[in-house]
Amino acid sequence: MAIESVIPRARANARLGAAAAVVLLSAALTACSGSNQSAPQPAKAPVAPAKAASTGARPASAAPNTADRLAAMSVDQLMDQAQKALKEDRLVAPAGDNAFEYYLAVLHKSPNNRAAQDALRETFPYGAQTVDQTINQGNFPEAQREIDLLAKADPTNYTLTILRSKLDAARKVAAQQQQAQKAAALAQAASASALHRQQQEQIAAAAAALKQQQEQAAAALQKQREQQVQQAQQAQQVAAHTATVPKAAASAENRDAQVVRMVPAKYPLEAARNGEQGWVDVAFTVNPDGSVSDVHVTDAEPRRVFDRAAIDAVSRWRFKPALINGTPTAVVVKRRIEFKLSGNG
Repeated sequence: MAIESVIPRARANARLGAAAAVVLLSAALTACSGSNQSAPQPAKAPVAPAKAASTGARPASAAPNTADRLAAMSVDQLMDQAQKALKEDRLVAPAGDNAFEYYLAVLHKSPNNRAAQDALRETFPYGAQTVDQTINQGNFPEAQREIDLLAKADPTNYTLTILRSKLDAARKVAAQQQQAQKAAALAQAASASALHRQQQEQIAAAAAALKQQQEQAAAALQKQREQQVQQAQQAQQVAAHTATVPKAAASAENRDAQVVRMVPAKYPLEAARNGEQGWVDVAFTVNPDGSVSDVHVTDAEPRRVFDRAAIDAVSRWRFKPALINGTPTAVVVKRRIEFKLSGNG
C-alpha cells in the first residue's frame, strides 16, 4: 500500500516529538492569554491541518450511520478511503470520513494490519496539529471528538495529555471571559482590572504546572531508554558468552536453557511519571524449540505495577533449549526482572 502524500515526509519528521511538545505548550499559553495570534506551527508538515480543521466543523451527529457504513466496507475499501482522505488532508475530520477512522476500522477487522498500524503511528503528530488548531479556533466539542479519536489510535501518547490540558484551559478561559464580559457591564474599571490580573495569574500557574509535567515525563522517558540500552547490552554479552562455550557430542550433551535473545522490558509510563521502581519474579516454560510459554508472575514489588511489562518482555525471549542426553527438553525457568530509573541506584 502507498500513502505517498503523508507517510514518507512523516518518517522524515519522526524526531520532531520534542519540538511538537514545545509548540503545543506555546499554543496553550497563547490561547489562555486571550491572544488573537495563531499558535506557532512546524516549518514543514506533510499535511495542511488548517484545512482539515475547517472541515471538522461538521458535528459527529451529522453521520449517525457511520459505524454501520464502516462495518459494511471491506479492508481494501477502507484502505482506499484512508489513502484518499490522506491526500485530501482529512486526517481526523470530518467525523466519519477521515483517515484515522478508516485505519481504525481496518484494525477492527484486521488487528495485525501492519500498513494501518504504521500509518496511524506516522500521521499521529499531524493529527495532533489539527486538534491544536481546532482548539485555537474555539471549536471545543470538535476538538474533544478529535482528541478521543487520537486516543483510540495511541492511548498512551503523552501529546494527548498536553492537548487535553490545553482544551481544558481554553474552556476555562472562555468561560471566564464570558463571565468577565457580563461583570464588566456592572463592575467598575478597578474591579474589572483586578479580575483580569487574577485570571492571568491562574493561567500562568497552569502553564508552569504543565511545563513541569512535560519536563518530568521527558526525563522519565530518557531514563527508560537508557535502561533499555543497558539491558540490550547485557543480553548481547550473555549471547556472546554462550556462543564461546564448546559443544559436547550431541548424543550425550546436557545443558540448561540458554538465552539467545533477551527483549528489554518497557518501563510503564505511569510508573516512570510517579518515579516508581521495583522488580517482578516470573516463572516460565522454555519449550524444546526455544520459545517461551506459560509466563506468570510469582512475586513482585510493588504488586501489579510492572507485572504486564515483565510478562510482555519475557514472552518474546528466545533460548537455546535445555538438553538432556542431547534431546531438547522443556524446562521451567525463573527470572527476576528489575525496573529501576537511572540515577536512583
